[in-house]
Amino acid sequence: MTLEYKFPEGFWWGSATSATQIEGAANEGGKGKNIWDHWYEIEPNRFFNNVGPESTSDFYHRYKEDIHLMKEIGHNTYRMSISWSRLIPGGRGKVNPEAVTFYNNVINELIENDIEPFVNLYHFDMPLELQNEGGWESREVVEAYAAYAKEAFRLFGDRVSKWFTFNEPIVPVEGGYLYDFHYPNVVDAKRAAQVAYHTAIASAKAVKVYHELDKTDGKIGIILNLTPSYPRSENPADLRASRIADLFFNRSFLDPAVLGEYPQELIDILTEHGQLPVMQKGDLELLKANTVDILGVNYYQPRRVKAKENLPNPYSPFMPEWFFDHYEMPGRKMNIYRGWEIYEKGIYDIMMNLKENYGNIESFVSENGMGVQDEDRFLKDGQIQDDYRIEFIGEHLKWLHRAIQEGCNAKGYHMWTFMDNWSWSNAYKNRYGFVSVDVETKERSLKKSAHWFKEVSNNNGF
Repeated sequence: MTLEYKFPEGFWWGSATSATQIEGAANEGGKGKNIWDHWYEIEPNRFFNNVGPESTSDFYHRYKEDIHLMKEIGHNTYRMSISWSRLIPGGRGKVNPEAVTFYNNVINELIENDIEPFVNLYHFDMPLELQNEGGWESREVVEAYAAYAKEAFRLFGDRVSKWFTFNEPIVPVEGGYLYDFHYPNVVDAKRAAQVAYHTAIASAKAVKVYHELDKTDGKIGIILNLTPSYPRSENPADLRASRIADLFFNRSFLDPAVLGEYPQELIDILTEHGQLPVMQKGDLELLKANTVDILGVNYYQPRRVKAKENLPNPYSPFMPEWFFDHYEMPGRKMNIYRGWEIYEKGIYDIMMNLKENYGNIESFVSENGMGVQDEDRFLKDGQIQDDYRIEFIGEHLKWLHRAIQEGCNAKGYHMWTFMDNWSWSNAYKNRYGFVSVDVETKERSLKKSAHWFKEVSNNNGF
């Protein structure tokens, strides 16, 4: 068979998950509480069908079975995260031996199955005790994170050579400090800016610690959800709106992580409106000297914006939306289940931007996927016929392939996600996995897309 889309030798085929979303065993194995355990306890009604994080997809007990399935469907790489509150309950101090055993078992099992583990240190899951100290608003928490990172490198760094400091660090900023969809449900842009800034500092500190260990074969990076901001038109007012949206939601983390400095225009906007975070002496040098080796790119949907129709209410809290309005492009293609636009070329535009403006940093698609509600509707002969997911992945891969042909330094594609998982306050509302999980019995079964992906991986193309 001739392959129209052939990928470079050694391309990374796999999927991504996070600890809180799949492990379950939230109150087992010596794990401490994180903000999700706590928020669910105090406000279960904020979670779809009142389903919380206690058992999720039970990877904690079923990791062997799951890793064998990963191998079966052609994974050669897999991104997971470590739960800070499991490894170091309370966030500081003694390491939990049961957690060390668990993560060692998972990493070893992956390697035995010829799957390279990519390990992320933080995926939205602050230990509760540290959140009570202010979470990322606190400089002490930044130090605690650097110590946690060092411990993880020490424990697992002999076998793991791809590390990531944060996944989508803008999301806790948006969710926890601007738009009220994550705990601690604060709406305060100045505190949001502080959280974002401290997260960037924490990431740089972890990079520094890692590079000091002199892991010559290892790499450390960050995973950012880069959402291209497309203007409604070429009108200067629309172009400015899209540029500012890009500053807030993409470049606020991309520039410090990859270039080691913040965009001047973003600094100017925050200064003008009195939203600048508190900095410490030496911070800017720290950022400059500790840029990432590799970049994970999460891409789901584009952001479309236009110039403001009305001036912001001067009595309302400062928000990024003071500078742009969202725009619904006529005739756009939609994932009707999620209310998200599908725009496959976005992946190409991101990669070209990285090539042209970010030194063509080594990167990979670390998440891309399609969430669909009530997938059992598509069950036929015991298998979910998720042709919509196959089409979604295939169309994105075509654009990724084109970017690689044009010289972009993209090394792999990981789908979100391996198996249906608990999706924060959405719980199990939308399904994203190659593998279907029965929420009651935890029974696993391969969807049609899993078989398709195995072929793609085996052929290194399609």
